[in-house]
Amino acid sequence: MGQYVVRRLLQMVPVFIGATLLIFLMVHVMGDPIAGLCGDRQCDPATATRLRQEFGLDMPVWQQYLTYMGNVFTGDFGTAFNGQEVTELMSTAFPVTLRLTIVAILFEIVVGVTLGVLTGLRRGRPVDTGVLLLTLVVISVPTFVTGLLLQLLLGVEWGWIRPSVSPAAPFGELLLPGLVLATVSLAYVTRLTRTSIAENRRSDYVRTAVAKGLPRHRVVTRHLLRNSLIPVVTFLGADIGFLMGGAIVTERIFNIHGVGFQLYQGILRQNTQTVVGFVTVLVLVFLLCNLVVDLLYAVLDPRIRYA
Repeated sequence: MGQYVVRRLLQMVPVFIGATLLIFLMVHVMGDPIAGLCGDRQCDPATATRLRQEFGLDMPVWQQYLTYMGNVFTGDFGTAFNGQEVTELMSTAFPVTLRLTIVAILFEIVVGVTLGVLTGLRRGRPVDTGVLLLTLVVISVPTFVTGLLLQLLLGVEWGWIRPSVSPAAPFGELLLPGLVLATVSLAYVTRLTRTSIAENRRSDYVRTAVAKGLPRHRVVTRHLLRNSLIPVVTFLGADIGFLMGGAIVTERIFNIHGVGFQLYQGILRQNTQTVVGFVTVLVLVFLLCNLVVDLLYAVLDPRIRYA
């Protein structure tokens, strides 16, 4: 196991470098960030030259990338064009988005897996058909429509919740945004769990466990569910990164100042330092989540061993 972890960590290095290089190049073709600072009017040539020298934009792109990566390994993600350190923005944005992601993932695990198990064990029955139709509707409706509708009904019309989240963003206020963020993924988790349960239910090891006289709950939880969760865990591991980086719409609807909000502001203002810094951390999140998922395979299925 230890050798496998070390090997995977070494494999993550070129992936991380390649992903950050691609992101760095894509962000730099968005346009001239100095021109974006001046708004609609053209920047003064002397001011533009000074700003390019201050932020290192007068150097070749490859040299900018090497300088940026050298600073990243020391914990320096650069300075935003407003003079604020990118690490300061991260220290306020990532905890909020992390709490929002935790709420969304809990909805996916508790609601999605539960519905998937129930429908997988009752395949072809009315409850199965109803849940499949419901998940299809959820997948078809865009997130911003679901968010605005729930915000209007629960926050404005009925007054059950606050229409927008406070700057502190406690877990209690993130329940509805977390549900909105998780709706599409929750539907996919439900359908994926249902399909996996229905297929594995006809496997030989399940029939053997039933023939041995094991209680139904033990057959389902110890044998059927553990093996059926492998594709679900794979989806959830990748979904953590997608939720953290793709929360732009949800955070805009509920006025949450998290990662999505900062990315939106950075793209709108062509603030390359902010965008590249935040996306670099999200790349690390993706890589670490994939590593954890691979390690969980052996926990769920004892037949999987890492030599």
